[in-house]
Amino acid sequence: MNGPPIASVAPGDAAPGDAAPSDPAPSDPAPGDPAAADAAAGAAAASAPPATGPWFVEILTRAGEVLQRHRVDALPIRLGRGYGNDVILDDDYAAAAHALAELDAGGRLVLRDLGSRNGIHHRGRRHAALALDGDTVVRIGHTALRIRAAGFEVAPELADRTLHRWEGALPGAAGTLLVGATTLFARWLSDIQYFELVRYFEALAWGLGAALLWSGAWAFANRLFGRHARLGRHLFVFGCGLLALTLCALLASLLGYALSLEGFTHYASHAATLLLAGVIYFHLCTIRPGHRLRYRWICAAMAVLGSGLILVANVQRSGRFSDELYMWVLLPPEVRVSPDHGIDQFMREVDGMQEGLDRGRGRKPGEDEIEN
Repeated sequence: MNGPPIASVAPGDAAPGDAAPSDPAPSDPAPGDPAAADAAAGAAAASAPPATGPWFVEILTRAGEVLQRHRVDALPIRLGRGYGNDVILDDDYAAAAHALAELDAGGRLVLRDLGSRNGIHHRGRRHAALALDGDTVVRIGHTALRIRAAGFEVAPELADRTLHRWEGALPGAAGTLLVGATTLFARWLSDIQYFELVRYFEALAWGLGAALLWSGAWAFANRLFGRHARLGRHLFVFGCGLLALTLCALLASLLGYALSLEGFTHYASHAATLLLAGVIYFHLCTIRPGHRLRYRWICAAMAVLGSGLILVANVQRSGRFSDELYMWVLLPPEVRVSPDHGIDQFMREVDGMQEGLDRGRGRKPGEDEIEN
């Protein structure tokens, strides 16, 4: 009787499609289960080929960046606060001889606690011994670290979008010119007095001083977290933001006055809040351009929070969500497009308000208040 062909199987091998009873398939760890995650990490470290030295002990910041890197040529690696260790931890919460990194019988790199008071912590749990795979971050005292072999595979290099030609004096000069021109333009629009040159010099000095203070703070953060100050770029971002805010306020006043659409002036502050969040976004991208998506969410949340605070403040101050009707610039009558309301129409509207005002004061319409 003819049947399907039988594949030849070497002794000790499982047939295709059959699971070997002595080697069950690994199951994925349950989400949020630290013990299962540690077991999976240990299994991955056991299945990986044994790494060879030299070894590098990396001291990390809270954000996961490398603060210090120590090279050790051979195992075991002794870690602690004492001077007899291979890696000395300047941490008052680390013991003199705190931990020892060595290979176990299976060829895995294991970090063992040497009986310290504070122990070794990983993912919020204390361990007497923990298998390391190169990405395992442990905490000894207040120090976060990881150990990697020389053959550890690093991620591919990132595309360089730094725009090195747009640095230094060129963006700084462009930003300074934008700030100066914008402050002088805004002063000219809001000037209702006789021309005095000193007022324009004051406006220019205030604008440039604010630009240097704001951009200097961001440049300090850039130097602290991004290795370079990039003051010129931050000046350029500030200048573009100041110009955008000024044009937004001018456009809101222009449309509100020309078309009698008061909503443009009542809610222009929310557009300004959104623009300010955009300015902060570009400052953050100048410092660390690799986290743009995270910065978008942060700045969007800041814009929503700022608009909400403005609405709450308006309700507490005037009982309305809208801002006070205010135009910071005087526009000529030729700009107005909607027809003007005459005095007769204005008086009819006032008469229509009289009944509601009298009722609010507790008197009947038409009843005069008589003083004794």
